[in-house]
Amino acid sequence: MADGADGGPGAGAAGGRASAQAPERAMWCDERLDFQGTFLQCLAKHVPNIYSAEMDPLLEKQEEMVQAAILYPLECYLFGEDPDIFLEKLQQSGTSQLCGKVFKGGETTYSCRDCAVDPTCVLCIDCFQNSIHKNHRYKMHSSTGGGFCDCGDTEAWKAGPLCTKHELGSSSSPKENSECQLNEEIMEHSRRVFPSVIKYIVDMLIWEEEKELPPELTVREKVDSYYCVLFNDEHHSYDHVIYSLQRALGCELGEAQLHTTAIDKEGRRAVKAGHYASCQEAKEEIKRHSENVSQRPLHVEVLHADVMAHQKFALRLGSWLNKLMSYSSDFRQIFCQICLKEEAGSEKPCFISKLMLWDAKLHKGARKVLHELIFSSFFMEMEYKKLFAVEFVKYYKALQKEYISDDHDRVLSVTALSVQMFTVPTLARHLIEEQNVITTITETLLEVLPEYLDKNDKFNFQGYSQDKLNRVYAVIYDLRYVLVSKPTLWTDRLRERFLEGFVSFLRILTCMQGMEEIKRQIGQHIEVDPDWEAAIAIQMQLKNILLMFQEWCACDEELLLRAYRECHKAVMRCSTNGRSREKTVFHLCGHTLESRPYRVSADPVSIHLPLSRTLAGLHVRLSKTGAISRLHEFVSPEEFQVELLVEYPLRCLVLVAQVAAEMWRRNGLSLISQVFYYQDVKCREEMYDKDIIMLQIGASLMDPNQFLLLMLQRYELADAFKKIKPTKDQDLIKQYNILIEEMLQILIYVVGERYVPGISNVTKEDVIMREIIHLLCIEPMAHSAITKSLPENENNETGLENVIDKVATFKKPGVSGHGVYELKDECLKEFNMFFYHYTKTQHSKAEHTQKKRRKQENRDEALPPPPPPDFSPAFSNVVRILNCDVMMHILRTLLQRAVELETHLWTEAMIQMVLHLLSLGLLEEKQQLQKSPEEEVSFDFYHKATRMGSSALNAVNVLMLLEKLKRVPQLEAQKDTVNWILQMFDMVKRLREKSSLTTVAAASASEATKGDESTQDKEKAERKRKAEAARLHRQKIMAQMSALQRNFIETHKLLYENTLEAQGKEDAIMEEESVSSAIDYSKIALGPKRGPSVAEKEVLTCILCQEEQEVKLESAAMVLSACVQKSTALTQNRSRILELSGDTLDPLFMHPDLPCGTHTGSCGHVMHAACWQKYFEAMQLNFRQRLHVEQIFDLENGEYLCPLCKSLCNTVIPIVPLQAQKINSEDAEAVAQILSLARWLEIVTVRISGYSVKNAKGEKQNLPAFTNKGMGNSALEFHSILSFGVQSSAKYSSSIKEMLILFATTIYRVGLKVAPNEADSRIPMMTWSTCAFTIQCIENLLETEGKPLFGSLQNRQHSGLKALVQFAAAQRTTSPQVLIQKHLIRLLGVLLPNFKVEDTPSLLEVDMFHILVGAVLSFPSLYWEDAVDLQPSSISSAYNHLYLFHLATLAHITQIVISSATESSTACSPDNSEEAQSAQSFCREVCQYTSGCFSQDIPGWLVWDCVKKGIMPYLRCAALFFHYLLGVSPPEELLQDSEEGQFKALCSYLSLPTNLFLLFHDYWDTVNPLLQRWCADPMVLSCLKGKSITIRYPRKRNHLIELPEDYSCLLNQASQFRCPRSSDDEQKHPVLCLFCGAMLCSQNTCCQELVNGEELGACTSHALQCGAGVCMFLKIRECKVVLIEGKTRGCLYPAPYLDEYGETDPGLKRGNPLHLCRERYRKLHLLWQQHCIIEEIARSQETNQIFFGFNWQLL
Repeated sequence: MADGADGGPGAGAAGGRASAQAPERAMWCDERLDFQGTFLQCLAKHVPNIYSAEMDPLLEKQEEMVQAAILYPLECYLFGEDPDIFLEKLQQSGTSQLCGKVFKGGETTYSCRDCAVDPTCVLCIDCFQNSIHKNHRYKMHSSTGGGFCDCGDTEAWKAGPLCTKHELGSSSSPKENSECQLNEEIMEHSRRVFPSVIKYIVDMLIWEEEKELPPELTVREKVDSYYCVLFNDEHHSYDHVIYSLQRALGCELGEAQLHTTAIDKEGRRAVKAGHYASCQEAKEEIKRHSENVSQRPLHVEVLHADVMAHQKFALRLGSWLNKLMSYSSDFRQIFCQICLKEEAGSEKPCFISKLMLWDAKLHKGARKVLHELIFSSFFMEMEYKKLFAVEFVKYYKALQKEYISDDHDRVLSVTALSVQMFTVPTLARHLIEEQNVITTITETLLEVLPEYLDKNDKFNFQGYSQDKLNRVYAVIYDLRYVLVSKPTLWTDRLRERFLEGFVSFLRILTCMQGMEEIKRQIGQHIEVDPDWEAAIAIQMQLKNILLMFQEWCACDEELLLRAYRECHKAVMRCSTNGRSREKTVFHLCGHTLESRPYRVSADPVSIHLPLSRTLAGLHVRLSKTGAISRLHEFVSPEEFQVELLVEYPLRCLVLVAQVAAEMWRRNGLSLISQVFYYQDVKCREEMYDKDIIMLQIGASLMDPNQFLLLMLQRYELADAFKKIKPTKDQDLIKQYNILIEEMLQILIYVVGERYVPGISNVTKEDVIMREIIHLLCIEPMAHSAITKSLPENENNETGLENVIDKVATFKKPGVSGHGVYELKDECLKEFNMFFYHYTKTQHSKAEHTQKKRRKQENRDEALPPPPPPDFSPAFSNVVRILNCDVMMHILRTLLQRAVELETHLWTEAMIQMVLHLLSLGLLEEKQQLQKSPEEEVSFDFYHKATRMGSSALNAVNVLMLLEKLKRVPQLEAQKDTVNWILQMFDMVKRLREKSSLTTVAAASASEATKGDESTQDKEKAERKRKAEAARLHRQKIMAQMSALQRNFIETHKLLYENTLEAQGKEDAIMEEESVSSAIDYSKIALGPKRGPSVAEKEVLTCILCQEEQEVKLESAAMVLSACVQKSTALTQNRSRILELSGDTLDPLFMHPDLPCGTHTGSCGHVMHAACWQKYFEAMQLNFRQRLHVEQIFDLENGEYLCPLCKSLCNTVIPIVPLQAQKINSEDAEAVAQILSLARWLEIVTVRISGYSVKNAKGEKQNLPAFTNKGMGNSALEFHSILSFGVQSSAKYSSSIKEMLILFATTIYRVGLKVAPNEADSRIPMMTWSTCAFTIQCIENLLETEGKPLFGSLQNRQHSGLKALVQFAAAQRTTSPQVLIQKHLIRLLGVLLPNFKVEDTPSLLEVDMFHILVGAVLSFPSLYWEDAVDLQPSSISSAYNHLYLFHLATLAHITQIVISSATESSTACSPDNSEEAQSAQSFCREVCQYTSGCFSQDIPGWLVWDCVKKGIMPYLRCAALFFHYLLGVSPPEELLQDSEEGQFKALCSYLSLPTNLFLLFHDYWDTVNPLLQRWCADPMVLSCLKGKSITIRYPRKRNHLIELPEDYSCLLNQASQFRCPRSSDDEQKHPVLCLFCGAMLCSQNTCCQELVNGEELGACTSHALQCGAGVCMFLKIRECKVVLIEGKTRGCLYPAPYLDEYGETDPGLKRGNPLHLCRERYRKLHLLWQQHCIIEEIARSQETNQIFFGFNWQLL
């Protein structure tokens, strides 16, 4: 319980309590007094007072009082000294060899596949990390709770039973351990204290009186104080209980939730306190509200306050004892002795048995304490574990019946402890010998299922309860646990007891033999499908148990024979019923069969025959061990009756055949499902496979002709092989054909399937290898797919790893997908087309694959069977089926029908099987002839096949028929096989003819191969001819196609010329570029030498209407689908708190941390604006009509899926064409003479101040005050800005304007998370901001991927960025110019501090690239005049761009020097270059302007190195921005990824000197005052003095967090995770944020947060801060990545951890060791940096719509 969990013995012992309790302790110490009486008096006095406030308990206070009043005195008495000191000594004196850690639900456990005795042997994470198993083949799993760590248990491990921690406990010798032994006095005290404590705990836990206490605990007057207590059950949902409590008690939702959580955790909770009557009333109310038609009411009781208090304290004492047990083995032994002691002369069970029997009535919390106590005491002492197990088995039936009628989970039941005892080999053996545990378990199984037995004592699970059956499986599991390890030594007693158990188990199988019989429906379809799942499920559960029983029997010859006899008797008892009917006689080929009249299609038949199949399994084991020679001693030949044994399995196989022939389709789906499972890997070992074996047993013991006649009769094909009357009924013919195919297939299996140990001399490895070979013959497969297709043994192993490398090679996976195994070429010869575990699809797929492969290798397409291994002696007679008369008759008849082309009476598949049977016969004869002399070989297949048939109908032999068969056109595909068989006939004939002289035999062999070769040569020539014909045919077709193509080009000439022309242009441009000189002046983007814009005519096609249109200013708008999202991908400070709502946010300045930006991405698909609007409206309409369907996207917020690629979009970007501008070089030179930076600044300042005066007349506003008073303010100077060239502004069409406004509003709405408002002044700011931020993201991505700046962008990024920059430039025209000017003034205020604008941030508080973009895009607003709409001409804008860029660059260099130059650098060596000297002199100036705060001692080369590195990202972003704004081609060097040339090329493209400090030098007079002001800023000074921290340049590139290589390290981290908000030690769902590395407690109420009035889970609320709503988490316990966006969307994504087979393991289901795959983790990183997480979620949700049920906001 929560209030007792953390208070161990002596915990928190207060100094003063010893004296306070002295009299109490003295009283207990008094030997004369009865300890028990005194102890109970003390409890009666204190307990009700301590636990008085149950409704709202103060847990810490209660704990303190318990310690002071009861536990401390009790410990002092027990130890005879201060408890803390004593326990400390005890703790240090030695640890136990056993770990004994009890697992909680969800905790990770490890099992070693190499060393564990069985899969239930597990280690906790600590022991595993410190053990040798860490380097073995281990498995990881999540515990369901309740198990414990087996470290130190020598019986659980074949090797390495101890981890390094527990080796200490085992190594200490008894001498060393003596101090750990308790002294006699303490032992004596323990023997006095423990009985009283244990008795009190037992009495209180099984106390049934609600109102009274036992008399010895009643001391005070009884008060009328009661609690209404609600108990947990598993039937009512959480919400239902909350609802019932709210209605019944009228409490708030929060309080009801609190109660419900506590009830779920503890098992009970007081929900109302008061007088008896009021509590009784509450009880009735709760019951009334919680009851409905389908549910019984909640379990509520009214308990007296004192009863409740004592029960609570009893559990506290339980946890006290539990803690005490861990200190000393002596305490454990005394405790166990007392618990097991039975009262003399009393029939009553001992204490521990009482508690076990009461377990189902206890509430959750009490059960947990009880089970932990058993773990910490009995299970830590082997001798007492055995005694406990004996008690457990004694009451086993009662306990299981209680559990089955209980409704709590298995983990909470005492029966779950069985696994801890039954899997210990010595203990299991002891329980079988002494307690007859197998019989006990099997009898329990029969006793708990009586309602499912019909009048014939057969099970029938119609209308079964799934919950009950799930509980019954627990009993079946116990049987499995007992049998899990086979004994090596057999005693007579063990043999007898085991046989007794086996006979008892046969009783269960008898009830299953022939259960749930079915009869074929004729005429009308079955109305209701019968329940079939339960019977199949039980069959699955029993599969391994059946195998284990057979394995146990096979350990001992005597036992095997006796078990066989018992099983045979049982089968006979089940088979003799209803044998009264007279026999029918059937003749064919001169052979007769007398048998009981029975038809599968008319009489009842069952698919469940576990008895017959167990007998088959035992028979095979008799054959394997050779004990079969003694079988006649145990079962006489007369008793054996092999026909009866074969009868039932044969019926089952006939049923399967008839289902395939669709004769049972009126019986519904249930039968189809049963047939599926009958042959499926989960059941086939004990169903289908054993039926085939039973037929093989029949074939080996019956006369072959009789056996085949029985087959024909049961398949109802007796008439099909006599002279048949032709019929026109197509359905009947089809039915006959399928039945014949199915029968032939079974015959192939009976003769050919020998890979079973005992049927032939093969090992288990051979069997598995063959399975794998046949699986890989279908296609290469992943490891997990192969594992799923192989049967598991009792230890859940398939044996795959031991053999896979012998037959296959592993092929590693790429960035997605998984690794696969491919079959080795040398194993292909093992391929058998009629492999009995192939389904029909697998069969045809494998055949197709193998034929295709042979064709590619230019070989014939024959796929004969591989030579099978020899039958073991007991089965050697099976092959006689092949050469008996009836078989020959069948083969001849079918071949004859094919030759005579009676088309409706044969099929190709049938002939294929006939050929396969012929091949098997010939192979068998060939093998026999090669092994022994001819006269000894009685197998005469060749002779029979070449003999004429006896009757006129069969007057041809098989050989002649085969020759004719080659000429049948429908069987062209089988020609190669026929040829192969004819060669085999030839070879066998030669072997027969030759005498037994070895030399001749050798010659004949070589001759045979010659013969082979000559036929093969002919075949090859024929194949060559065909291939040549095919080639000529292909050539002819190709010629026709190219003629058609030419014709098409002629008719569509125009189209082709256009494309060629465009290509030509590009080529020409490319050529020009390559010729260019070292610094090509056409490749400069800024200033008077600006190169020409490459403005092409842009013709785009709308993806919706498929019409083309040229992009022009005056045309209707075309748009790109786009997605705007907030992003923290570049943030430098994840701890910064983000503003969730942007109502008051001023987005003009971006902080240099880049905490959160607005990113715009596009998928690059173009539409007409009008088409897009229609599409969006149609979607809205469609959505309104389908309200019940939940949508992936939020239409209210403008979301939609791109019509073409289904990416998630929420807006469109209008495509604005680039305005090509040419600069006249003469004009440029003229302007250059006049317009220096100083002059330009003067003009700009005058213009701005002029506007400010103008605007001030209208309204009172903050004017920028000018420091330079000397400037004139005349009208002339106000207009002088226009004198350097203006032009009229671009005129946009109304639809483009509309789209400009729409897109700008979306950016504003999404970026600031506010309601749309077209008139808001922040819209232009957001436009510039998203433009700058998106460019920064792209530059960051290119740098991370190591790609060149230009030419490597994906098409979607290129077109998206181009449209975004052009849009940002055009957006200004849709806003009032006065507003744009205001923003410009504020932006320039940072660069030009003489603009005294209020709220201007310091130089160190802004991102300079955002300033640059904003200033460049808003600058044209200075050209606005009242009367006329003007914009700067090419020359003006060239200078504006140049000077704005230079100013921003100067400011950025200053930023870098101030914030980063103090860092130590990695530059190679100090040098004294020109750059270093300039840097040095610049530093001197800065030092002077900062009053010496900046140190001038930093070497110049270091400063220059810092600046060069720090400014790179800014220059790269600027180059991208100006390229997309102006369209000037970049220099060659920027199209390559070279570090060296990049800096020079950027400087040249952006008109900068390569020595950046020369900028200061060139503009010194102008810049000097600016630099002074920048440096004098208080923020700069405080940064230099180290009082505030600023960002360093270059900013660090963000990556996903470092993950450990080995996944178990992560699990280790998760196991140490404690939820910060929860005090209990319940296991949580830890998730790891991959952005910042925070570990969170997911899907738990303790960590939900209220955000804007909404309950959000830990992950969702973390994502809002960490990733602006978009985030990526790793669910550690499930090994899945979760992507989430906002509060309503998310998806699962494969984790980047792979096992050694290249596969992920979601949910750790396979449990293989996992390692980090760097490529996949990089893919996740790119998903984040490319801003594609939202897109991935939308795609995933569209394909897996199942996740809609998941409440993402509570993640």
